[in-house]
Amino acid sequence: MKHLTASKLFVMSVLATVVAAPLPALAADWKPNRPINLIVPWAAGGSTDQITRLTATQLEPLIGQTIVIVNQPGASGALGTRSALEAAKDGYTWTAGAVQDLGVYETLGLLKTRVTDWNIFTNVANIQVLSVSANSPYKTAKELLDAMKANPSKISVGTAGVTSTGHNAMEAIAKVTGVKYRHVAYDGGTPAVVSTVAGETEVSAQSAVEQVDMIRGKRLRPLAVVGDKPLEIEGYGIIPPLSNEVPGFTAPANYFGIFVPKGVPDEVVETLTKAWKQNIANNEALKKYAVSRGALFSPLTGEDAQKAVFPAVQQNAWLMFESNKAKVSPETVGIPKP
Repeated sequence: MKHLTASKLFVMSVLATVVAAPLPALAADWKPNRPINLIVPWAAGGSTDQITRLTATQLEPLIGQTIVIVNQPGASGALGTRSALEAAKDGYTWTAGAVQDLGVYETLGLLKTRVTDWNIFTNVANIQVLSVSANSPYKTAKELLDAMKANPSKISVGTAGVTSTGHNAMEAIAKVTGVKYRHVAYDGGTPAVVSTVAGETEVSAQSAVEQVDMIRGKRLRPLAVVGDKPLEIEGYGIIPPLSNEVPGFTAPANYFGIFVPKGVPDEVVETLTKAWKQNIANNEALKKYAVSRGALFSPLTGEDAQKAVFPAVQQNAWLMFESNKAKVSPETVGIPKP
């Protein structure tokens, strides 16, 4: 509960700063005449919720309309995504999240949709961190992995559910190292992180933005970045990459953003594209968020976004399929093996 409060206080403080600084109006054809619903298909306080709320405050002055955040968690994000997909194609219902989740719903049998069915507007790329509670006996990633090998399916890992950033990170680790773990799913990244702090689970592999308050507060001990590059967190220091312990280990960037279903009027997409290129691409509030929370500022749109996000979609889809969690072969839904 303390972590939730800290996250909300952080977002509120950033919002107060950016709202006070008026942004120039965006010259665009689409002028919405009523509020826009932006569905966050995860619980409040998590990585998707944090960055989506902040991005919405930056968009509102540009499009001249209120953006209402609606949290609708369930089915690993598929429930809220379905609501946006099935809404009227008038441009007034969007969704958000990690693109790697969006890209695997069809292979999992949760929702018939692909990344190419959406206009993708990315804001940040999040980095996953392998962490344990402050009183855990594991001091390094090697010690944890050795314990997982010695006790298969015994050590519990809390994540935001199947296909979530944490689950995807653990599946990538399991594939390369052969370890087996006990998966415990929650309705969002923040509850999953809190579960590790509270001792309900032994490990968190969620994104740095969801763990950063507990890392700075020394309630979590970060062992490794789930990738091949170190991560520096303000107020803590440098977290080494997992590749130090597992040579050759890599992980594609996990892009987050706002998704608008294709089929909406062209002027809606053109307006958002112009907003991204003229304003979001150089937005100081989003840059500040990324630096302070251990994320990478990565604003992309159109074909650039589709190309950038696809490696993570590929990895996620095939990890799910090869671990028998997917019902449909990725190859049959346009996702070739990487």
